[in-house]
Amino acid sequence: MAKDKKITRRGFLHSATTLAIGAIGGTMIAKSSKDNTVWQIDPDKCTQCEKCATECVLPLSAVKCVHAYDVCGYCELCGGYSTSDATKLDTAAENQLCPTGAIKRTFIEDPYYEYSIDEEKCIGCAKCVKGCGAFGNGSLYLQVRHDRCVNCNECLIAKVCPSDAFVRVPAKKPYLLRGDQGQNT
Repeated sequence: MAKDKKITRRGFLHSATTLAIGAIGGTMIAKSSKDNTVWQIDPDKCTQCEKCATECVLPLSAVKCVHAYDVCGYCELCGGYSTSDATKLDTAAENQLCPTGAIKRTFIEDPYYEYSIDEEKCIGCAKCVKGCGAFGNGSLYLQVRHDRCVNCNECLIAKVCPSDAFVRVPAKKPYLLRGDQGQNT
């Protein structure tokens, strides 16, 4: 009859730690070895359908609005910031297009304003992107932020994207940029 091995606390902790490290390592390898690609949105294909805000597996979408400052006109009336029926050009909530107040407007000098995105507040709804494209020059666009994205093998947003704007791109160049932004990466 085989001798019963007594499991010690130290042995148990060592086994559990080894198992945990192996699981974490395996997950990291699996995540990085998907052909060394990541999900990204092609800004030229995106139709601002608003599905990025609701279809991501994360509670707060990994898709965020970004701003190509070199393309922006720094206008007093920004189609991505103000609603089309705004009665005044000010920062009042009823005049802002963004439902979460993620776009900040800062006066530079008459008649110029700078617009910046608070990514923590951005839900990826694309309302600002649609407004910027319709009444502006398209300096606002959506991108997957890889510090948030879990790089699902089959991205749920990609499955429902009506314009096939979700594409796999090389992990070494994970962003599809507009304007002069792409020249520095």
